[in-house]
Formats: sequence, C-alpha cells, structure tokens
Amino acid sequence: QVHLVESGGGLVQAGDSLRLSCAASGRTFSSYHMAWFRQAPGKEREFVATISRTGGSTYYADSVKGRFTISRDNAKNTVYLQLNSLKPEDTAVYYCAGSNNGAYTLPRLYNYWGQGTQVTVSS
Repeated sequence: QVHLVESGGGLVQAGDSLRLSCAASGRTFSSYHMAWFRQAPGKEREFVATISRTGGSTYYADSVKGRFTISRDNAKNTVYLQLNSLKPEDTAVYYCAGSNNGAYTLPRLYNYWGQGTQVTVSS
C-alpha cells in the first residue's frame, strides 16, 4: 500500500513554470508505475504523463508533450512533474497516481491516488 501527497501547485501566469511533487509513503515505491492526471472544472479526469518503475520509460499526452516532464527519485519516494510554458488551458487539479501492474493512461487502472494540487494559469 502507498499513500500519496501532492504539492507545488499555485497561481501563475501564462508562460511560467511550476514543479509538482508527489511524495509517497511506504517502502515499496519503486514497485509502482506512477502517473499524473488532471481534472478541470466540469471535465473528466484526463491523463497527463506516466513513468515506469525505474524511470526508464515515460509517456505523455499530446497536449503536454514537449512542455511537461515527468521524473522520479526512488531514493526519495517522490515523483515529479515539471510544467513549462504553461497555458490557461492547463488550469486544473493535478493528481498523482500509482499502479502495481502497468503504466496506463486510464484513471480506473490506478490503485492509489493523492488528494490533488491546484494549478491555475492566468492569461
């Protein structure tokens, strides 16, 4: 089992950058594939990025490719999401998630979720 806590969100202007962190409890963090999702008001939760257990493989949604970078530090039990060149349409609550089985793009396939951190991008 793993408990996830996100941090790093905030209010920024278009073009700015943020780094989100997701700290995990437990001694088995390196056994989980990790991902970031986001949910804007009135919209479904959408996939942003995923990273494999070792960090050797990553995958991004087309909408963030080239602007966002997912990474992890298994020694610190933390996964990160670097958000660059932010746009107003990136405004959402960002969630990290963990999966025992694979690096998926569907939220329902993730076992563990954090509480989310708000990112607001003004134009």
